[in-house]
Amino acid sequence: MNASASRTPHHDRGRADADALLRAELAELLPPPPVPELAPERDRDLRHSVLRTALASGDGAGGRVSRERRARPGVRLGWIVAPVAACAVVTGVAVLAPQNGPTGSPGRFSVGRPATPEAVRVLSGAALAAAAAPAPDARPGGYVYVRSLVAHAGRDAADGPAALPPAHQREVWLSVDGSRPGLLRETGTADTELGAELPVYELDGPGATPRKTTLAAAAPSVTNPTHTYVATLPTDPDALLRLIRDQTRAGEGDADQRAFTAIGTLLAETWAPPKVTAALYGAAARIPGVTLLPSAKDAAGREGVAVARTAHGEQTQWIFDRTTSAFLGERTVLTETTSAGRAGTVLGVSAVLAKASAPAPGELPKG
Repeated sequence: MNASASRTPHHDRGRADADALLRAELAELLPPPPVPELAPERDRDLRHSVLRTALASGDGAGGRVSRERRARPGVRLGWIVAPVAACAVVTGVAVLAPQNGPTGSPGRFSVGRPATPEAVRVLSGAALAAAAAPAPDARPGGYVYVRSLVAHAGRDAADGPAALPPAHQREVWLSVDGSRPGLLRETGTADTELGAELPVYELDGPGATPRKTTLAAAAPSVTNPTHTYVATLPTDPDALLRLIRDQTRAGEGDADQRAFTAIGTLLAETWAPPKVTAALYGAAARIPGVTLLPSAKDAAGREGVAVARTAHGEQTQWIFDRTTSAFLGERTVLTETTSAGRAGTVLGVSAVLAKASAPAPGELPKG
């Protein structure tokens, strides 16, 4: 037996231990799957069973919860097992998870179904795959390069139904730290400089001569990310979701959809470190209303499984490779018939083809 063969079992055990440790760490990134609703018959039987137990005890012990048990830290009220949930219904207790309201104002509550167990499983697989991916090699002074296929529906001058054109190539070069202008290149259009200081004219007072200056660039944020900023995002999903909600508070629509959309943009348009990407999937799994689609295709025609969220008659879909759990792209589909088209009309589709570091705008990554 040669030396390499004798080392193989030890090597396999070491790799297995590393994989087990990675899975244990990532298990904390995603919430446990929500408890499915009980069938009406099962709910009725549980109610009767709880009432019979309480009456048979005579002293009401079955309906009391000890002070020590109630005060024990670390218990998540959102993940109550089915029999306890039935007790809550019998005693008239309702538990609502606090969420931002439609306006995104603090202190408001919205009642929404948690992400489905199937969607959570897909996002969990995506988090595992992301955490095991190589770290970005983008460096200060360089650029992040993203190549994709995109198509967005447009309407004619008569305001007819939206029509989706064929997908075209889109390339973007973004300054790693945001200190220098980037570049957007799309097939069929002229190149567009990104992040350049725009000239503006100011008036010091009535009748004064306009004074030329530049518009200050916005500070990096979730909605205006740089690679350097994204690399500093929290790797705890709960903390990350709170930050995303806070920074998308001023947007339109409901707070959950704003958060879901912002996460999708970060996944498609930035090149985050592995732990940050895993946390983004964990944050998405905590957003109410996220569901599973068994099949969807991206702009490149690649078929995969998708997680989706619907709001205001439109469904945003994230498509993942069935085998590798890699993020493939997005689709936006009408779920209601409107002046823009019938339900099922695709309003937009994309496919992420490459992410890499580049030396300068317009220059392709080496290799």
